[in-house]
Amino acid sequence: MTTYRDREEAGRTLAERLTALIGAPDVIVLGLVRGGVPVARVVAERLGAPLDVLVVRKLGMPWAPEVAFGALGPGGVRVLNDVVASRLTEDDVAEVVRREEAELERRERLYRAGRPPLDLTGRTAVIVDDGLATGATARAAVQVARHLGARRVVVAVPVGSQEAYEMLAAEADQVVCAQHPPEFMAVSTYYEDFHEVADSEVTEALTATA
Repeated sequence: MTTYRDREEAGRTLAERLTALIGAPDVIVLGLVRGGVPVARVVAERLGAPLDVLVVRKLGMPWAPEVAFGALGPGGVRVLNDVVASRLTEDDVAEVVRREEAELERRERLYRAGRPPLDLTGRTAVIVDDGLATGATARAAVQVARHLGARRVVVAVPVGSQEAYEMLAAEADQVVCAQHPPEFMAVSTYYEDFHEVADSEVTEALTATA
């Protein structure tokens, strides 16, 4: 098992697993907000590909937020798991959606900062996060990317649980995971520096690679 010094080092390790994409004209690297962005920045620089962010808000059950009944993405994209959502009343669904839409819109305004809406039509979307625990957010991101027109979706992470890896492998066209320890612990345990990424760090990364 490897412990990364920080997200930048994790990005360098991950980028070496993605060198087959160097020079591909349709590739766009998408950092999952917020922790995935510093990793994605390094990957994008190594691949010579544009960097953007994918703001995804998981729709969690009111009594168990980690259990997703759907997800929201930019451009009004909404993905619902009808089987799970059927356990909720319409009011419950509406309340969670309203709350998460407000946060998604706040982050979109902040991170896009006047840039055009994200359009993935015909692109190979490389979705990068700093790790996969349950994989629920990354799974939602894959679904959102497809709704936004992505031709091919690759999920790339420095570390992840075996369960999440297998789940994503069934959703994405390709999953690149630098390591998936058999006894997975919290993502933070695989980093020496796992500070909470601030909004300013996200906007700085986007500005630097624009």
